[in-house]
Amino acid sequence: MLEIIDTGLDIGGKTLLDNISFTIAPGEFVAICGPNGAGKSSLIRLMCGELPPTRGQVRWNGKALHDWNLLQLARQRALMQQRGEVGFDYTALEVILLGRHPHHQGAAREMDSRIAEAALFEVDAIHLAHQIYSTLSGGEQARVQMARVLAQIWEAAQGPRLLLLDEPTAALDPRQQHRILGIARTWANKGDVAVVAIVHDLNLAAQYADRIALMRDGRLQKMDGVEAVMNPDAVEACFDLPCVLLKHPDGGTPMIAARRNH
Repeated sequence: MLEIIDTGLDIGGKTLLDNISFTIAPGEFVAICGPNGAGKSSLIRLMCGELPPTRGQVRWNGKALHDWNLLQLARQRALMQQRGEVGFDYTALEVILLGRHPHHQGAAREMDSRIAEAALFEVDAIHLAHQIYSTLSGGEQARVQMARVLAQIWEAAQGPRLLLLDEPTAALDPRQQHRILGIARTWANKGDVAVVAIVHDLNLAAQYADRIALMRDGRLQKMDGVEAVMNPDAVEACFDLPCVLLKHPDGGTPMIAARRNH
């Protein structure tokens, strides 16, 4: 279980996050939404252990992140960042194999190559395997990075796994947005994987997540099930956007539409 306990983050005299507490269980998909500058990326950097909290504690599987052996943590937790830059002329398959390093710490094994190829297939990008990563489009690079983090936690570890996605759909066309979030949903359904994703599109989040967290000005405004969060009052309070509630015609998932006179 991922536990965020009375957490705050200050950098350069500025408070980026303040008084945030919640838990996320394996088998759950939580989408983090909010306006630009709300603190979403700072929060996910705390969740992965990249930044230590100024106040409070972040715990994974019952232990504070700073108490984890980094190699053991890397076998259970993977982060897909907003920008996945690669400084060498690696192929897409070689980039994905970087995600396997915590498992072999040397030359990649045949098993690692099989897992990397399976991860590429899962994101519908096996045709990119031998293309140079830097020549790919932004959307193609995003799919390769998604495959990399899946490969990193591919095997069921001794304990739960954590998949952190920082704006995984930002560079993707609508079809691939749904494919990536559908994969995230499938991984949460494995039962031992907790998935957290920053998603800008509330309607996309509502279709795939179990819960939605609304953030604004470094604080958690609301975190609840989709039905409870997807209401005009909560959305307007978070985004300053007058809106109306609709129901998706295919399944009745709640949707938010901005008022036309806004």
